[in-house]
Amino acid sequence: MRFLLLCLCLLLTACSPSLAQVRQFLPLHIEFLGEIPIPAQEFAGTTVGGLSGLTYDRTTGRFYALSDDRSQKAPARFYTLRLDPPELGQELPSGMAIEAVTLLKDAQGETFPAGRIDPEGIALTPRHTVMISSEGDINQGIAPSIQEFDLTTGQAVSNVRIPARFLPATPIRDPDPPHGIRNNLGFEALAVQWTGLSDQDPFRLFTAPESYLSQDQRRTTEDLQERIRLLHYLINPIGDPVLVSENLYLLEPPLPGTVAHGLSAIATLETEGYFLSLERAFGLSGYTTQLFQVVAGNATDTSRIATLGGELTTAQPLQKQLLLDFTTLGIPLDNLEGMTLGPQWADGSQMLIVVSDDNFREEQVTQCLFFRLTKTQPFSP
Repeated sequence: MRFLLLCLCLLLTACSPSLAQVRQFLPLHIEFLGEIPIPAQEFAGTTVGGLSGLTYDRTTGRFYALSDDRSQKAPARFYTLRLDPPELGQELPSGMAIEAVTLLKDAQGETFPAGRIDPEGIALTPRHTVMISSEGDINQGIAPSIQEFDLTTGQAVSNVRIPARFLPATPIRDPDPPHGIRNNLGFEALAVQWTGLSDQDPFRLFTAPESYLSQDQRRTTEDLQERIRLLHYLINPIGDPVLVSENLYLLEPPLPGTVAHGLSAIATLETEGYFLSLERAFGLSGYTTQLFQVVAGNATDTSRIATLGGELTTAQPLQKQLLLDFTTLGIPLDNLEGMTLGPQWADGSQMLIVVSDDNFREEQVTQCLFFRLTKTQPFSP
């Protein structure tokens, strides 16, 4: 009897690929709520701008926004923002208040010299710290990094070891082929998933560069999707972070006239193995942005694959589903780079916030776009 049931299940699966595809993704719906600008201003002796990363503290209701200033206008830093969330169905408040600025400090307790760090991604951890990714400066021999900083003091407390295949100056074999992150295309996407109830429980860290590594440059013309490697770490209260896996993320093909495009942010969903990803592009018609749901599923661990530049016959990528093309919102878009899930409403829906990096330019703005993310029906993965 069990054998017959098993055969029946296999037959139904084989005959119903569309059903399997539907169940692969969470039944999500996204609704645009509005926009709140953050005006150009000075705060505590710093220029507010370049906001490239955003994370939410559900214990305090505060947001932390990372500036990508390379310690040139002021020391590298992140800001504490307050938003009084509206009741479901009410209008957004008129603004977000800046409450504090925290300067980042190196292992010696000193602020970072100009050019030594290029902070891009920020994620709050259960142990009251923030993980911050830096693109580094490959042309100047400054390696990309992922560091943990004290939330209150900004003091660096630990480093996450990055595989040599991501580091151009670190040999991977002899003779050493070109490899690693390319200049100004390093770690931007960064997210933490809380997996326990205590601040001493392990948690997961996910990060990916903005674009492909040198060794993964696409060598095929049939597939126009660039190949990005996403890293998955387990962070323990004792011992070094453990690299659990590495998976292939396929970037959407660029539109005609695109000058640059890449993966700018990710956010983890409560259901393990599910993410949101933000892809941002700039071209002749300005900025475009797309939001995707991403599911790990049966994605291949690519950590032992030397190059992803050829035909992808042995690597199953992360699966993606388009949730929103921002051009359909009917508003001008700026350089959207940061993303986080925020407070929840009583019905279980959750706020999603996306922030733009104004590049400290007068012709650009810092815009915060607010959405409501809802599950349209119960789901069991």
